[in-house]
Amino acid sequence: MKVVLLQDVKGLGKKDSVVEVNDGYARNYLIPRKLAVPATEGLEKHLKEKKEAEQKKKEKELEAAKDLASKLEKSQIIIKAKAGENGKLFGSITNKEIAEEIKKQLGFDINKKKIELDDPIKLIGSYDVVIRLYQGVVAKLKVHVTAS
Repeated sequence: MKVVLLQDVKGLGKKDSVVEVNDGYARNYLIPRKLAVPATEGLEKHLKEKKEAEQKKKEKELEAAKDLASKLEKSQIIIKAKAGENGKLFGSITNKEIAEEIKKQLGFDINKKKIELDDPIKLIGSYDVVIRLYQGVVAKLKVHVTAS
């Protein structure tokens, strides 16, 4: 009997997958516990359409991330911070401040967790900051830190 899984079932398959199981296993275990429903042509077609829509959504997100990455590569931001005479900042610039400045100066809303800094910026100068926008999409943004 073909069934569509409503939840992940260990040893059988993941949610929304169509699997072939013994009739007794389906009728006595999977269906009563609401782990699966009998597969019909309409349901299989619906699942196929759902997977295609999900795939298109992922492709759109990837395209948007690549577009944003190309815009960020061409851009740069300037951060003004208080600094001492030797170029050392009072405090430091973290990925949170960089995300805020990107939003303020460039208008892109980027999650601070996607900005990768090995250590917070503590000196005046220019830095290349890595931003992971999507799986496999990475942008490098020029950040100029100046004394205010």
